[in-house]
Amino acid sequence: MNSIRPCRDDERSAVLAIINAAAEAYRDTIPADRWHEPYMPLHELESEIAAGVEFWGYEADGVLTGVMGIQPVGDVILVRHAYVAPGHQGLGIGTALLNHLRNGCAHQMLVGTWAAAEWAIRFYQRHGFAMVSPALKSQLLRTYWTIPERQIETSVVLANPAFPEA
Repeated sequence: MNSIRPCRDDERSAVLAIINAAAEAYRDTIPADRWHEPYMPLHELESEIAAGVEFWGYEADGVLTGVMGIQPVGDVILVRHAYVAPGHQGLGIGTALLNHLRNGCAHQMLVGTWAAAEWAIRFYQRHGFAMVSPALKSQLLRTYWTIPERQIETSVVLANPAFPEA
């Protein structure tokens, strides 16, 4: 049986395993100066959770196969760390997680990803997210995320619903 549910504290190693295995797809996409091993160490996951990122998991037959985090920041909800375990990708797990989290959300949702990760951008666009302008992207990343300037330069932001831009 498949279910979507909040991840438990005792599943942090499974969450990390999914994130780090799936992040391998980004290895040659993320600028070399932003890639690190492991992609997400335990202390970073714990820091994200302490900062309010709530991880949700897709469980298939008792096994966690995908995770997605959401984080309320001000007047928006950020989609964070959306990963599906290799071998389970392309089965609708990411879509199920995103739809589940979006259905329970009355706020503007934003997701930031690497500009070169065209497959990730297409995924969000297929699900109703719209790319924001480069100027608004920089403003949103500085307002809602705590990331280095280099990451701002090499990222994009998508919004659902689309942001009205002047």
